[in-house]
Amino acid sequence: MISILNTIKKLLGPTEVYDHFDTDIIVHINSAFSSLTQLGVGPQDGFFIKDETDLWTDFIQDDKRLEFVKTYIYLKVKLVFDPPLSSSVLDAMNRQINELEWRLNVAVDSGTRRD
Repeated sequence: MISILNTIKKLLGPTEVYDHFDTDIIVHINSAFSSLTQLGVGPQDGFFIKDETDLWTDFIQDDKRLEFVKTYIYLKVKLVFDPPLSSSVLDAMNRQINELEWRLNVAVDSGTRRD
């Protein structure tokens, strides 16, 4: 069982036990989930996390076609929590987010949406 919060924290840098920024990170994760809801990904009525007990399987279940949701959430959180100083890195991250949004739309249009 893999925690959404702990995964994103690990990618951002803080260890699981360091919880000083948990509230900030949770807010940004939930904003990214709101974006996914608007894209038609995930439960129709939306999704949010409260703490480290919320798991990736709660959101994507066992649909392997949606594994890149993890990268999408990480990139969206990284941009607001710890944005890159280089404009070229920022542009690359935004391009990757745009590509992932397109791919998520394709995945959802091919019948992966859960209700």
